[in-house]
Amino acid sequence: MNLTLLMYLIPSIIMFGCGVYGFLTRKNMIAIMISLELMLNSVDINFVVFNRFLFPGQFEGMFFTLFAIAIAAAETALALAIIINVFRAIKNVDINQINKLKF
Repeated sequence: MNLTLLMYLIPSIIMFGCGVYGFLTRKNMIAIMISLELMLNSVDINFVVFNRFLFPGQFEGMFFTLFAIAIAAAETALALAIIINVFRAIKNVDINQINKLKF
């Protein structure tokens, strides 16, 4: 079965749209981080798909995707550390409550 470029891009566009919607509408920091990861994963899908269709036999898109996954893992670890420290300080991870951390 010959899959076209559009069959890969439509789920990626839907994932990115869901990530943007979640990022803009959520108040919980963990939900915002999950939405951000969803957007990053849709970009990784685009890297792989465009590499496969534009440059078959080459692996630049795959390497960019692996690099982006490594950066996303580091970013997630850092974000979770920040969220844990915020929770310890104010016992809440709601974005509206963050202003309590100001002096």
